[in-house]
Parts: sequence; C-alpha cells; structure tokens
Amino acid sequence: MSLRGRRRDVWVVGDVHGALRKLISMLHAARLTDARGRWTGGSARVVFLGDYLDRGPDGLGVVRLVRALERDAAKRGGNVTALLGNHEVMFLAALQYPKLIRHSPTFGQITYREYWRANGGQDPDLTGVSFDDLTWLRERPAAHRDGNWLMMHADSTMYLQYGQSLRELNQNVLTVMTTVNAPDWEIFMADFAERLAFRGARGADRAQRMLRAYGGDRIVHGHTPVQYITQDDPDHDERGTPLWSGGGLALNVDGGMAYVPNGGFIVRLTDTDVGTVIRPPDRNFWFRADDE
Repeated sequence: MSLRGRRRDVWVVGDVHGALRKLISMLHAARLTDARGRWTGGSARVVFLGDYLDRGPDGLGVVRLVRALERDAAKRGGNVTALLGNHEVMFLAALQYPKLIRHSPTFGQITYREYWRANGGQDPDLTGVSFDDLTWLRERPAAHRDGNWLMMHADSTMYLQYGQSLRELNQNVLTVMTTVNAPDWEIFMADFAERLAFRGARGADRAQRMLRAYGGDRIVHGHTPVQYITQDDPDHDERGTPLWSGGGLALNVDGGMAYVPNGGFIVRLTDTDVGTVIRPPDRNFWFRADDE
C-alpha cells in the first residue's frame, strides 16, 4: 500500500516534546514531508495532539515546523490540525505569571516559572519565542473530531468540566487561554495534569461519556507515554506501540518520543483502528534534555 497522501488518510502525532529531528525523520518516512520538513503529503490530514515543548532540545523548532506545515498543507489540498497540550499551558503560565506561587503536590510551594522548569522546561524556548508563536499557542483547540475519531491531548475526563459539546469546550478553553486570570490558569493546569482515566474498571464508562458529549466512535490521545504503562509487561517494547484502553474505545499514541532512545511513532488511522505505524529510522536520536 502506498503511503502517499490520499483523501481518507488521517495521521496522528503524539507528544513530540522538542524531538524535532526525530519528528521530521518520521514525517519524511511517511511521505508527509521531504527531508527538510516541507509538506509533500498531498491531501493527507495530520493531527498533532499537543505537547510540542519542553524536555527535548528544540521545542520552539517543533512549534515553528507545525505552524509551517499548517500553512503549506492548506495550500496543497491537505490539512494540519494542532491541539493544545498541558505543556503549552505550563509554558505560557511561566511567561505570564513567572513569580506567582502555586502549590504542587510533587514540588510543594513553587513559582510558575520554577514549576515549568521542573517539568522539563527549556530556557531557549522561553527566550526565543515570538509574539506570533505565543498567539498561535494560545489559540490551539482542546479537542477535534475527524470522522469516527475524537482527538485530544490527555487521557482525561477533565474536558467535560469545560464544555458539553466540542464547540463549547474549545470556546471555553480559548477564553481561559486568552484571559489574564491567574486563578483560572491554576485550576486549568491542575485539571490538565489528570491522566489514565480510560484504564481500569471504569475506563470504558469514562470513554463512553466523552464520546457521548463530543461525538465519534473512538478516542485517540497522547499525554501518558505507553512505555510507562507497559513497562511491567513481559512483551514490553521499549520503543512503544499504540495502546488500546477503555474497552477498546481509547487509543494512546504517546510513544515517548523525547524519553526513549529510538522511541516514538506516528500513526495512520483507519475508520476504527490503527492502519500504519511509522517509527524513527535505525539511528540514534537519543539526547539529554539539556543537549544543545
């Protein structure tokens, strides 16, 4: 089967976290871009599920690549959609409220700037970000529907607190992100930290609640690296592989792109399942979070 973009092709990309070179290598392997990251995907659709920044060496480069792909794909009959991740919220809070104190269950009393750094924040992203980058980040939708798929960043039901329809959800999140109101930001950051909602005995019920509210037959999300969930499994693959939960209603595609040597993947979806999984080429993309 050809990987070249077709009208029904929809690809999803989980948490990138600054792993720019690895991302471009996989987009190129999927024939969505050339080797320099320029759109070649024709009419394909690509949805990025958030968390472009932090942990890896070039979060700002990832942001600018995705912004460029949005523009280029639209000119060539394709479509790129980029969702909001919790690390974008932390990054923007570190800029907007650098000295404001918050209470973290993990770190105790800590400023927003310190909290961002403790969660992998990279100072070059902070100092290099432009006004246009910031505007784009603030305006990312919280969730998106594509055919049978409901797409979001987090494996969380927190979205239901912000709207009972997709339109209401995205509008209310946009209001939080574009309003200077520290208490609302604090609550939103805390809510966005929730994870693993679709696992366990109540996972299917929670997934069904999300689908009833926002539509679709299946959920696809990132936020929680699959390696963290499968590490005790005897068949564990340290590279990561798409992982179903919620009684087969929720698909996790966070492949630990910035955490694991040669980990990470991008996924082409069919109407109801995983179609194609593209992994990084067999060369070492490993880096420390403080690599230049």
